[in-house]
Amino acid sequence: MTDNEKIKLVIISGMSGAGKTVAMQAFEDLGYFCIDNMPPSLMTKFWELVQESGNIKKVAVVIDLRSRAFYDEIMQMTNDISDLTNADLGQVVFLEADDETLVSRYKETRRSHPLARNGRVVDGIKAERKLLAPLKQAAQLVINTSKLTPRNLREEIFHNFETGDTETFHIELMSFGFKYGLPIDADVVMDVRFLPNPYYLPELRPQTGKDKAVYDYVMAQPETEQFYTQFLGLLQTTVPGYKREGKTNLTIAIGCTGGQHRSVALAERLGNDLGEQYPVHVTHRDIDKRKESH
Repeated sequence: MTDNEKIKLVIISGMSGAGKTVAMQAFEDLGYFCIDNMPPSLMTKFWELVQESGNIKKVAVVIDLRSRAFYDEIMQMTNDISDLTNADLGQVVFLEADDETLVSRYKETRRSHPLARNGRVVDGIKAERKLLAPLKQAAQLVINTSKLTPRNLREEIFHNFETGDTETFHIELMSFGFKYGLPIDADVVMDVRFLPNPYYLPELRPQTGKDKAVYDYVMAQPETEQFYTQFLGLLQTTVPGYKREGKTNLTIAIGCTGGQHRSVALAERLGNDLGEQYPVHVTHRDIDKRKESH
């Protein structure tokens, strides 16, 4: 980061129970360095540390009204934010919801309101709404989450803050061996153990699907081409749906017996083809397991 390049700063605040945690997670997916429950009095010191790091370009800070004492600090911080060196205050985002919705959310979580520890939730909501009225008025973006699902709120954040150089969706493509267990984080699992196995050819056994001889052998099988065409078509149909549903990370796992030959070759090919449309990261979980066991 150059001396003249400013760090983008977004302040997230609003009513307790209105969705600040979901908003923060959305900003994390947009590449922001996020801090939750930041005491306003520590903002200046925190900003000094951000500048010293030299590699943080976007920051989102969630500030809650955890007590009445925080109120004056919040207002003072928003008034003085322009004095922070190299800070580009993009927006103050205020999350709002109607009283009925907030009460319902508190009942679901069985939590007490920060301003009504020993009283009714509705009283705490009314007190908080009154205290935060000036902050809401000063906010550049107010989002009412009363009728929004967490997914809807994420989409609203993306709509307002996603830029052309931000890609929130990516694919993790993994090869693995069934003999070592299924990947617990896989969204899609494909078994390719029905394909002819290069393991039974002595000259190919010590190699992997990343080696040309093994790759060519796997791809030369008639059933491989038929399977691959159909599997790629299936993914080209389903992946956009995962993306529309708000998924930011899709993990596709391709497995063979040992995770060394067939699954590796197919993961490499699929990574190249899907990489023309999406950011793809290819890993081979078990490619060296057989070597390690000898």
